[in-house]
Amino acid sequence: MKVLVTGASGGVGRGVTEGLLAAGVQVRALARDPARVGLPVGVEVVAGDLTQPASLDAVLEGVERMYLFPVPATAREVVAAAERAGVRRIVTLSSGAVSAGYDTVHHLPVEQAVEAAAVEWTHVRPGEFALNKVALWGPDIRAARVVRHPAPEAIWCPVHEQDVADVAVAALLEGGHHGVAHTLNGPPISLRDQARALAAALGQEIRFEKVTPQQARQRYRELGGFAAAAADFLLGFVDYAGNPTDPYAMTHFDLTAFGPQPTVHDITGATPRTFAQWARDHAADFRY
Repeated sequence: MKVLVTGASGGVGRGVTEGLLAAGVQVRALARDPARVGLPVGVEVVAGDLTQPASLDAVLEGVERMYLFPVPATAREVVAAAERAGVRRIVTLSSGAVSAGYDTVHHLPVEQAVEAAAVEWTHVRPGEFALNKVALWGPDIRAARVVRHPAPEAIWCPVHEQDVADVAVAALLEGGHHGVAHTLNGPPISLRDQARALAAALGQEIRFEKVTPQQARQRYRELGGFAAAAADFLLGFVDYAGNPTDPYAMTHFDLTAFGPQPTVHDITGATPRTFAQWARDHAADFRY
C-alpha cells in the first residue's frame, strides 16, 4: 500500500510520514522543493504543489490513501485528481474550530470537498497547537528569557503535534474511522504554567511579564510571520470570522469551562502528551 502525505515538512505531516514509515507502509511525500525537506531515508519525496492541482497527476499515480493538508482554494480540484487516480481513503488535517462552528471558510470547504468524493474519509480536528509557542514566545524566550502576555491565568488545552499525527496515522491505516471527524486537544494548562514548563525543560528561569492586550499585539506584529498574521485573533481583538471582540474578556478564559475536552485517548486509547513533554521535545527551539 502506498500513502501520499501532503504538507510532509510540517509538524504534523512529518509525524505522519514517520509513523507510516515505522508501520512498514510505502510513503510518498509531496514537497515544493524535495531537496530541502529532510525526511527520513525510505520516503519517496516528489515535487508538487497543492495550489497547482495540475502538477499532481504523476504524484498521485499508484497512491491508495492520502493525508491531505488543507488548501481551501484548490481543495475540490485536488480531491478530484485523487479520486481519478484511484485514491480510496483521504484523511484531512482540519481544525477544532470547525467542530465549534467558527470555521466556515478555511478548513470546512476542504472537509466538504473530501466528503463529496467517492472515498473513505476522516477529518482530524486539533485545537490549539502547542507548536504555536515557538513562533509566539520563542523570540522573547531566546533573547531575554521572558514571556509577555495579558492573560497568564487563562487555561487552554494545547495539543502536541505528535498526538495529531498519531490519530492521522491510525485513520489512514486502521478501520473504524470512516465518516468520523476526530476533535482532539491536549491536557489543560494555564499560560503561566506553560512558561514554567518551558523553564523546566530549559533548566533556566523564564519570567512571565503581564502586559496589556495592545502591548502584546504590538509585539506579535513586530515578530512578523504567523505571530503578526494571527495577532488580532489570538489575543481576542476579533473572533474567527474577523468580527471585533473585547480582548479583556480573554483574561480569565478557561477552555475546560465548556466541559471535558477530547484528547488522543478518546480516539486511540493513548495517553495524551502533556505540554511539559512538548516543552522537553522542543527545548532546542527556545535556546539562545
